[in-house]
Amino acid sequence: MPVLAAQLERQAPQSPHRSPIAVTKAKTMPSGSSVDEYLASRASTEQLADCKALVALLQRVTGEQPTMWGPSIVGFGSYRYPLASGKLGESCATGFAVRGKELVVYLVAEGKDQSALLAKLGRHKFGKACLYFKRLADLDQKVLEQLVVGSLTEIRRRHG
Repeated sequence: MPVLAAQLERQAPQSPHRSPIAVTKAKTMPSGSSVDEYLASRASTEQLADCKALVALLQRVTGEQPTMWGPSIVGFGSYRYPLASGKLGESCATGFAVRGKELVVYLVAEGKDQSALLAKLGRHKFGKACLYFKRLADLDQKVLEQLVVGSLTEIRRRHG
């Protein structure tokens, strides 16, 4: 079942005594740039095929169209999260980027269930919401899809 961006977005709490909380303008926001142009300019031939497969997977799971976030992240959906300042930040719900010879998928993978999936995923590195790999063929794509679904579920749980 697709996870819609509307389900992920957190509405700023409102009080009759305060004005709405402002959304902080982050560096990485939807840019309006072309996803196809970005991929053509950054991805090798092999990476381009993997990127197209990632677009299809992430589009199917989120129900969202790909959007460029900043100059180098292909994002799907969005959500808002509270900052220590009391303002709200905004990010893509999931996405990916070409980083040299590696691809990076952005997702939350915390907890026992997600850790167990990471152990079954295949050849990769994982660090602070970044899943690095060289070829999609090195990964079990069904496990990758489960990781993305779990990440979106966790984002929705945390941020409404």
